[in-house]
Amino acid sequence: MKKAISVMSGGLDCTVATSIISKDHEIHAITFNYGQKALEREVKASKAICNKMNWTHEVIDLPWLANISNSSLNTDEEVPEPSAEDLDDLEKSNETASSVWVPARNTVFTSIALSYAESIGADTIIVGWNGEEGATFPDNSKEYMEKFNELIEEGSPEKIRIEAPLINLNKEEIVELGVECGAPMELSYSCYKGREKQCGVCESCMRRKRAFEALGLKDKSEYEN
Repeated sequence: MKKAISVMSGGLDCTVATSIISKDHEIHAITFNYGQKALEREVKASKAICNKMNWTHEVIDLPWLANISNSSLNTDEEVPEPSAEDLDDLEKSNETASSVWVPARNTVFTSIALSYAESIGADTIIVGWNGEEGATFPDNSKEYMEKFNELIEEGSPEKIRIEAPLINLNKEEIVELGVECGAPMELSYSCYKGREKQCGVCESCMRRKRAFEALGLKDKSEYEN
């Protein structure tokens, strides 16, 4: 079977994306420690998902990224709690994105995933980048993925591509696809704050909650709010 490296945070998006690609790939998942508040819960979720799906899992420490970041994800700065209306306000969403931005995070993660792919003979790097988050995070966009694939084609001796099955989808569509492909979404963890239960009020939680509610589906993961 072909092999794939999954950039796995334990969140909803990467869980669904990896479940799709796992139909015809052996999955090697990697989770990054960059000093984020949610590290312990992300690792716990990633391990649970990988155990259930029979994927391998490894944690990679990036202490230098933690040291240079001023993001609210991995400093004492408070994580923003936008209102429901803010989610569809591009200006407000850009403000939130700026607060949680970690310097070149996806560029770093994907480059390391490329190293792993070359080392084990994988032909695919799986990411959870999607249309909804790509609107405010440039390193989640289709354009970014296409440019990165051009870079790999130019700079790697192997035939490896980034695959983002959710790249054109919003959260509702992602949840629908997760149900369809049998992704273990109930084990995933999306919260920025890293509490035992998802906070329910950070942007990541709110987008997730809204998607399940809009579809009339029960999100089996737990929330504080």
